[in-house]
Amino acid sequence: MSQNTVIHRIVRPAVRLIAPTRITPNHITTLRLATGLAAAFCFARGTAGALAVGAAIFLLSLLLDRADGELARQTGRMSRAGHRYDLAADCIASVAAFVGLGIGLIGSHGSAALWTGVVAGIGIGTLFAELNVINIAQVRGLDLSDGITVDPDDAMVLVPLLIWGGLAWPMTIAAAVITPVAALVLALLALRSRRR
Repeated sequence: MSQNTVIHRIVRPAVRLIAPTRITPNHITTLRLATGLAAAFCFARGTAGALAVGAAIFLLSLLLDRADGELARQTGRMSRAGHRYDLAADCIASVAAFVGLGIGLIGSHGSAALWTGVVAGIGIGTLFAELNVINIAQVRGLDLSDGITVDPDDAMVLVPLLIWGGLAWPMTIAAAVITPVAALVLALLALRSRRR
């Protein structure tokens, strides 16, 4: 993944302020995980207010996701264990968000919402594992213009925006379709390249 995306640039000034303190990258990762789970809890409540608050908390969680690595680089505190913890926290927070959305949408869309959220969560978790744990493919940021890079992870910023726009249900359906298909395609491509 890239280290100079738009979101990295947004969090960089705040990270510079905390770099001289005793706050460690793992503290930020723990806060990222806690906020991700708090957002999922809000999503599971299913009310319009809870969804809106959950979206704001999830956006904060996404910023913290970039801040932990940025702090590690700025302070020279990079470690394999910290990187693994970061990956686990990111995966758990993302999967929990979609499962939480599925639970929260049961009231308006029935039990299909739960299963849609679970399938989306599993798809996201599988893609995450393929790209970050078993490394069957390399993903790099897309340079939109001079100095503006967007990473595939940055697409998660759409989650709160779509929720605020009243599109939580269509987004969950799209995630339940797209992420498992993408994970399957990626696995098939990896299998095909190994056979060569």
